[in-house]
Amino acid sequence: MKKLFKFILNFTPRPLLIRLSYLVRPVLAFLLKGDTYTDPIDGRSFKSFLPYGYGKQRNNVLSPSTLSLERHRLLWLYLKNETDFFQPEPISGSSKKESKRIILRATETSSALKVLHFAPEQAFYKRFRKMKNLDYVTTDLSSPLADVKADICNLPFKDDAFDIIFCNHVLEHIPDDTKAMQELYRVLKVGGMGIFQIPQDLAREQTFEDNTITDKKERAKIFGQYDHVRVYGRDYFDKLRSIGFKVDEVDYTANLSKKAIEKYCLAKGEIIPVVYK
Repeated sequence: MKKLFKFILNFTPRPLLIRLSYLVRPVLAFLLKGDTYTDPIDGRSFKSFLPYGYGKQRNNVLSPSTLSLERHRLLWLYLKNETDFFQPEPISGSSKKESKRIILRATETSSALKVLHFAPEQAFYKRFRKMKNLDYVTTDLSSPLADVKADICNLPFKDDAFDIIFCNHVLEHIPDDTKAMQELYRVLKVGGMGIFQIPQDLAREQTFEDNTITDKKERAKIFGQYDHVRVYGRDYFDKLRSIGFKVDEVDYTANLSKKAIEKYCLAKGEIIPVVYK
């Protein structure tokens, strides 16, 4: 199973992989149904999750039903429990300072939050699209789920255009991540929030990149994936701050029980970079 998944990931173009996954997903969910692990995104339970990884594969991490990984499930729980993203609170209710949850407000007269989602994940795409409190726009260069085909370093959006930006596991693919971060800052509204997850080695102080390494197998070994251009270290957060963002380094698994971490198949200690303008 692990060898098969590794082969498919490494040799199937991503747009085709996304389309094929819609056909395979129901079969996998049926075959693996059980009660050991639960995907919090759809509430379905399974006897095991699937392996995943381009280089070294991780066992029991890919949900058969939503195709979510650890980072997706962690983000879902954070948005659900710590913000009003899914259940907007009345404007007359608690203020952001008074509420324990982050209150997300559209900065214009419209009640809908303008959301920009880069490289939209299948686990979120249809669910976010159906939410009536969102004005939801997706973007990517090649994804079939993208509304707008665009280069993250040269976005076709006006300044201060979006209340929320999701840009998760994208920046490690971008050679000029400084320019990409500047564009993210430009199109985020003042008072807006972004979540910019990346694969990160927290044991590494400085981010590492080396363009002289061109062999795909070697790049997968060093960078975690053949098409990654760097391994981010702890300095990632300070780089975001240097662009102008206020950054909260949220270790959300620290708020969860060991039982919940195991049941939802999360990566303990993963940091969610929550940014504000």
